[in-house]
Amino acid sequence: MLDLKITGGTVVDGTGRPGFVGDVGVRDGRIVAVGDVAEEASETLDATGRIVAPGFIDVHTHYDAQVFWDPALSPSCFHGVTTVLGGFCGFSVAPLTPESAKYLAPMLARVEGMPLETLMEAVPWNWRSFGDYLNGLDGTIGLNAGFFAGHSAIRRIVMGERSVGEEANDEDLAAMKAMLADSLAEGALGFSTTVAETHNDGDGNAVPSRWATQGEMVELAGIVRDYEGTALEIVHGRNIDEGLRDLMVEMSRAGQRAINWNALAVSDHPDAMARAQEQLAATDYARERGAEVIALTIPSSLDFYLNFKTGFILDSNPGVWREIFKLSLDERRQRFADPACRKQMAEDVDTVADDAVMVFAARLAKFTVVSVEAEHNKKYEGRVVSEIAAEEGREVIDVMLDIVLDDDFLTIFAPHLGGKDGESYALRGQLWQDDRTVIGASDAGAHLDMIDTFAFSSVVLEEGVRNHKVISLENAVQLMTDRPARFMGLVDRGRLGPGYHADIVVFDKDTVGRGPTYNRYDVPCDQFRVYQDAVGIDHVFVNGTQIVRDGEHTGAMPGTVLRSGRDTRTVPLDALWEPATRDRLAATPAE
Repeated sequence: MLDLKITGGTVVDGTGRPGFVGDVGVRDGRIVAVGDVAEEASETLDATGRIVAPGFIDVHTHYDAQVFWDPALSPSCFHGVTTVLGGFCGFSVAPLTPESAKYLAPMLARVEGMPLETLMEAVPWNWRSFGDYLNGLDGTIGLNAGFFAGHSAIRRIVMGERSVGEEANDEDLAAMKAMLADSLAEGALGFSTTVAETHNDGDGNAVPSRWATQGEMVELAGIVRDYEGTALEIVHGRNIDEGLRDLMVEMSRAGQRAINWNALAVSDHPDAMARAQEQLAATDYARERGAEVIALTIPSSLDFYLNFKTGFILDSNPGVWREIFKLSLDERRQRFADPACRKQMAEDVDTVADDAVMVFAARLAKFTVVSVEAEHNKKYEGRVVSEIAAEEGREVIDVMLDIVLDDDFLTIFAPHLGGKDGESYALRGQLWQDDRTVIGASDAGAHLDMIDTFAFSSVVLEEGVRNHKVISLENAVQLMTDRPARFMGLVDRGRLGPGYHADIVVFDKDTVGRGPTYNRYDVPCDQFRVYQDAVGIDHVFVNGTQIVRDGEHTGAMPGTVLRSGRDTRTVPLDALWEPATRDRLAATPAE
């Protein structure tokens, strides 16, 4: 007898082929039959009128810490995600020492927007090796989850305070390579690092990996080639120049693995397609040289919520901006009140070129005031800063900093990013189906007060499939299930077929999407997070166990802690995408 039978739904199996009405039979956490399933089951779910698909795979999260206070890994679980990967940007929480923990927590608070109070109170910080960390998660989580070993975490342990400000010597590098090798042997899924200028630690200095030479990065990347089912990741946060392109190629060749970079986004820039193609040319260059470079492409329009307390992204602006966010709040308060400092801040952002990656952070006049604390400034909420300045005869920088000081740094601003129109989604649809990309970069678990990209799967189905019709339902499902599973080498995941793990989502294609954005006050230590409820996603199963029923969590925690070599296989560079799949993706138009 089957444990579960899902009947009458339209099965979209993740292969890209047309959906069909049929049943799905599950036994012992695996799919055993798809189609006309006659065998009886202990539990039957009628999915008539719904889509039955593989659970979605999120290839870039930062759930490494949240897993301790929210093992359900929300809101991903409600948006149909059944497998998440973390430990990216070099910011894993393992391996660990007592000294490195004292550094990593403030770093994560600064660079990944996790409340420091929550990190200190809700995370035990009691593991040492990567294996210790994974073992502690076994049997406790709601989703399948695997983690990369981060460069900054390893560098801090090996070099201590020298990890910020110094190059590694031969002894340092040997120790880092040995620690990475141990982590991979214990189940880490790969090696991650960052060179992004926005990635600064709790003291406002560049994070440890940003002090590494290219030689250090290539040598560390080379360690993964000896460990089954491992991969590489880098964040650069800027246009891909010749040096960065060559670094990614050398890392890929050294590790004999694809390296993914974060992230390719679409705005309403008039040259958006040309700019995207310039970035993706790095893959063409890599393939000509026996390497593989893949972009994670953000499927939604970006809505960033920025503040002058953390300063994240704002500190990517040049000149005084990069120094001022290293100061304490009291020191910052004095500087923000100084007319000379304000004048310099305004002059510095004017030097940012229109084609700079983070130009949106410099165009202060286009910022919208999202929320304020001071009652007398409530009249500004929802308004563009330049409009306020023009109306009141003030400078833009004065409007912003006066509100910030009134609010004790708690004002929330949103820069203008655009990209919500049909033309932008048409470009996204092309990029999703480009074999140089993988849909990803949700950053779920990070930037709790800043972004809502955790709902990527609902965005693709709502905006890409239903509203803008830039991609078919079958292709959309494939690009969020089978394709990332094959890219990351996940064993028996990403499709609905006999022998595959029973990771399944049941949703209504006519209503699936996101609810309104709001602040949800459910983070430990009285902290909040930006949140969006899922709409139209009725049921979610992980390894055959139901975790979401009629949109509500069941409390079940059936997730597998993924380990390299057991739950992942090595994907050869020359076999990442089989030709048949490339042809099908290119030839199948949106319905």
